[in-house]
Amino acid sequence: MTSTRTIHRRDFLRTAGAATAAGAFFTSTSGIARGQSSPNDRPVFATIGLRNQGWLITSKSFKYADFAALADVDSNVLGANVEKTAEAQGKKPDAYGDYRKVLERDDIDAVMIATPDHWHTKVAVEAMLSGKDDYCEKPPTSTSDEGKMIEKVVKDTGRVFQVGTMQRTECEQRFLQAVAMLRLGRIGTVKRVTCGIGAFQASPVIPIAPVPEGIDWDMWLGPAPKVDYRALPEMREGYGGGVPLYSNCHYSFRNWHEYSGGKLTDWGAHHVDIACWALGADDTGPTKITPLEFSLPVEYKDGYPTVDDQYNIATSYKIKADMPNGVELIITSEGDNGILFEGTKGRFFVNRGKIVGKPIEDWANDPLPEGAVEGVYGGPVCENHSDNFVQAMRSRAQPISDVWSHNRMLEICHLSNIAMRLNRELKWDPEKREIIGDAQANSFLSRESRKGYEIEM
Repeated sequence: MTSTRTIHRRDFLRTAGAATAAGAFFTSTSGIARGQSSPNDRPVFATIGLRNQGWLITSKSFKYADFAALADVDSNVLGANVEKTAEAQGKKPDAYGDYRKVLERDDIDAVMIATPDHWHTKVAVEAMLSGKDDYCEKPPTSTSDEGKMIEKVVKDTGRVFQVGTMQRTECEQRFLQAVAMLRLGRIGTVKRVTCGIGAFQASPVIPIAPVPEGIDWDMWLGPAPKVDYRALPEMREGYGGGVPLYSNCHYSFRNWHEYSGGKLTDWGAHHVDIACWALGADDTGPTKITPLEFSLPVEYKDGYPTVDDQYNIATSYKIKADMPNGVELIITSEGDNGILFEGTKGRFFVNRGKIVGKPIEDWANDPLPEGAVEGVYGGPVCENHSDNFVQAMRSRAQPISDVWSHNRMLEICHLSNIAMRLNRELKWDPEKREIIGDAQANSFLSRESRKGYEIEM
């Protein structure tokens, strides 16, 4: 089933601008990079950052692309993934400890970026400037200004940029159904949306420790400040396991403001994205961010932690964002992970495993109309997020998780962290994309990169 997508002026300008710019910036010699659509044309990919999510998005992409190279600063992770990739595709990819070697190659059409968060913007921008399309794990930025930079580079180069918010494509279309529900008015006028994104635990004091063999620690830190490696002996089990449970490196980087935005930019980047998309607020933002309640694990002064040997990301929180049309957006560490939509005619809850509530039960007698989900997606729903990315590469249009809507949403998450760090309400100008009347808070909308790791423009 196909349907016609409603094209807003902003969408047309983005697509047209990208397509026009693309003609001047193609550097790859592959057919797909020249805009050809033959099913025999397979793009050539490379993945940069390979633990956990890096391997997941790589493995999902074997059906659509050939991987010529992999890069990671941990030689153990790199070696293991080279072997798995060789087994999966029948050809061994080249291995690099320095991602810049990937960007130097003219035979690579696109990169998949799954480094720690603080590296995302640098790698993404440099990859696009080298003539490569980007699939970048969320969050693509650590600050609002980084988002503006990526937007400019996408526009200037005409590269395709997919954010790895796979809920827009996958999860058995539950989130697409949720968006369709709201657009059809099934719960009346929306009054409140609550995003449950979970909590983090505080850590004990984490001592300085020897850097594990195989990790280039200076390169892992990259744009972040130079600090010692820290870890406790206890090992993490389950997803992301095999590394220290408490550290300032693998997996635990999300617990440090130096490298991430915690749950706000982890699960928040997923659920707040769907919330804003459903509300039709993907080209605007809030007017105010209010930290209703929160807990920080260490003392802060002027927005910065006063110690460097413990996790510093908020462990619990309830944040209110004042959205257009009087809608309250609540982001909380409490309750079930997922999104609760409440309107004048009902409410329902959706997450990756379920979509439930009275309006959903009513589907038995009043199902979603044919084509409703496709109308949200803009056409037939792709097999997975990688499929959507490759199709966008062929058409030279931006994919379903475009950088503009994502950055608008992600600003809510960044602002929430700033509000907690400074312990105050923030007023936001969604047109100027700046905090109103608060110079100190505005200083957190950008960051300096460590010398030697600036973005190479």
